[in-house]
Amino acid sequence: MAKPMAAPVPAGAAADPRELRRIFGRFATGITVVTSGGAEPRGMTANSFTSVSLDPPMVLVCVLRDASMHETIRDSGGFAVSVLSNRQERVARHFANRDRPRGRAEFDAVDHIPGPRTGAPVLPDALAWFECSLAAVYDGGDHSIFLGEIVTVGRGPDQDALLFYAGSYRRLEAPADWRDHIP
Repeated sequence: MAKPMAAPVPAGAAADPRELRRIFGRFATGITVVTSGGAEPRGMTANSFTSVSLDPPMVLVCVLRDASMHETIRDSGGFAVSVLSNRQERVARHFANRDRPRGRAEFDAVDHIPGPRTGAPVLPDALAWFECSLAAVYDGGDHSIFLGEIVTVGRGPDQDALLFYAGSYRRLEAPADWRDHIP
């Protein structure tokens, strides 16, 4: 016999934002650091990162409209995304901390290199990184959806992934033979 579903919650204006956040939190996501800017770089922890296309190679990130990162991406015309390993929770927390230093000083706490094409900082110890030119910006309610065409990529050491689930950081333990499962 099937279990009954929990009572539905209305979406849209009638939905409680805290309850909606808890429901969204039921979807496990990877953790990234999105960066942009050359002379005045910015960074932010984000879990709203998605691959979009292989031809041309494209990804998207979603950024809150009132975040300082929003205008930095628009002004610079590009961004980088570093996919964090389970050893980089400290990095994720650093770029999520609203009280961290800003500009170049916010990168003093982490190993980083300038992206070869955009100059956006990338984290060489991350699982992977993507450097992107800004291809389009779409309205996403209180966020903007930044579509980036990948211009360079890189990989760091093979490690397990850092995840976010139910409001907490989690670790994904990949099987030892995980590469055998990739076509």
